[in-house]
Amino acid sequence: MWHLAADVWHLTSPLLLPGPAKVFEAFIFKLTSKRSDGATLPQHAAASVILVLKGYALGVLTGMPLGILMGWSKWTRRFLRPIFDLLRPIPPVGWLPVVLILFGIGQEGKVFIIFFATLMPCVLNACSGISQTSEGLLTLAQSFGAGRTKQLFFVAIPSAMPQLFTGLRTALSTSWATLVAAEMLAAQQGLGFMIQTNRMNSNPSYILVAMLVIGVSGALFSALLGLLERLLRRG
Repeated sequence: MWHLAADVWHLTSPLLLPGPAKVFEAFIFKLTSKRSDGATLPQHAAASVILVLKGYALGVLTGMPLGILMGWSKWTRRFLRPIFDLLRPIPPVGWLPVVLILFGIGQEGKVFIIFFATLMPCVLNACSGISQTSEGLLTLAQSFGAGRTKQLFFVAIPSAMPQLFTGLRTALSTSWATLVAAEMLAAQQGLGFMIQTNRMNSNPSYILVAMLVIGVSGALFSALLGLLERLLRRG
């Protein structure tokens, strides 16, 4: 349909929506060329992957333990849940002015925006999964002499695994979706930077190339996460 609309029926201008053949040509060209935005496609992709992984890792390493603690401890949940409910509606891009003041235009600000986007789904899904642990399972574990710590690690966390991985997948999608906003902070490389630069230079083929690479990269990371989930469930 894309090919028919753009190249056969000419329903749109090539300056607005180039056909798939032209986008493929742009993809091949950008593999080795720095023209238009100062870097090759592999350089842009590598910069974005590193940025996403840094923010995602920080969000997961912070959000998962915090969410598990909130789900396991009613007092912690009563204290912290209202704070996260207050912060949750704020979009990551809304933090841009604050990030500029706190971190300037360096790498730290970009990582923080992705970190914030990742943190919320990790905390909220982990909290929900742990808090919904079956009381019957906990009572059964207790009858076999399991203390609170063993109940958490051998009953609550395994039973909450589906929701924990739902949080991880949602956080991964959100981190890639936030990438373009993060790379608005005076980036020199990255797929988001490539989109922004070629938007200003009116190069829609390169914009679509960057969008497709973001989609493929996100799908690959999601597939790896699914593989990890299956391995853990088998274990």
